[in-house]
Amino acid sequence: MGHCQAALLSDRGILRVAGADAHKFLQGVITNDLNKARDGAAVHAGLLSPQGKILFDFFVISDGEGFLIEVAKDNLAGLAKRLGLYRLRAQVEIADAPEFQIAAVWGGQASAPGGAIAFADPRHPDLGLRILLPEDAALGDLACTEGSAEDYHAQRIALSVPEGGRDYAFGDTFPHEALFDQLDGVDFKKGCFIGQEVVSRMEHRGTARKRVVPVEADAPLQPGLEVTAGDLPIGTIGSVDQTQGSGTQRSGTLGLALLRLDRAEGAAAKGLPFKAGDAVLKLRQPSFATFDVPSMPAA
Repeated sequence: MGHCQAALLSDRGILRVAGADAHKFLQGVITNDLNKARDGAAVHAGLLSPQGKILFDFFVISDGEGFLIEVAKDNLAGLAKRLGLYRLRAQVEIADAPEFQIAAVWGGQASAPGGAIAFADPRHPDLGLRILLPEDAALGDLACTEGSAEDYHAQRIALSVPEGGRDYAFGDTFPHEALFDQLDGVDFKKGCFIGQEVVSRMEHRGTARKRVVPVEADAPLQPGLEVTAGDLPIGTIGSVDQTQGSGTQRSGTLGLALLRLDRAEGAAAKGLPFKAGDAVLKLRQPSFATFDVPSMPAA
């Protein structure tokens, strides 16, 4: 076994977009620049509503004939339908690609089997690789220590990288709030895409008040808990590192939360504690962030 760790992500699926107009079509609707998806590289991107809110988040990679979109399996049909609405007369075919299973590999190099497609996770270098495995391949073929999806999410949470449906709600979150601007999920120079005007305005005016930030608690956290500062609600707990603790009631003290940072800053200035349920929270500054996260008020 190598030093790498690998996990199957059974909640992810693949959509194939092919045809003569595939590149032009996708380039006109997604948040990132598809020209970056060359030479084995992928882009992380979103498809937004006209109001600029994230409907779907995904990875896009070229397979030589078209593009493969890795997305939450629950969103496969919805994304295909939404893309179909924008297809109009473009020469594009959109179909499921069930012949792949998705693995995440981090902490070292993997040995990808024949027929696999591997790409570096474009959000953060320490998230390692995503590998699209042929359906007849096994996780053991990667020559890594086999882990679980919970292990992968623990790594993602430790790196402060949010995921749609876990750390923010689809249809109700702007790209800046989900850190697309911080983790290379949106390209402000590529030209038009759906919702681009709203997103560009938030970028130029610096008006993002909500952000997903890492939190550390003095007691176990659960996803969905309301975060308060005094009596003021400031956000919600999203992902929690469930690899901590033991037994069947695993519940960690490290997580991500979507917070109103302006409210958090005001509360910190007044010395009000941040809480989620009975747990007292410390807010952490992501290593990559260009925005400031308020410090824990002094005791």
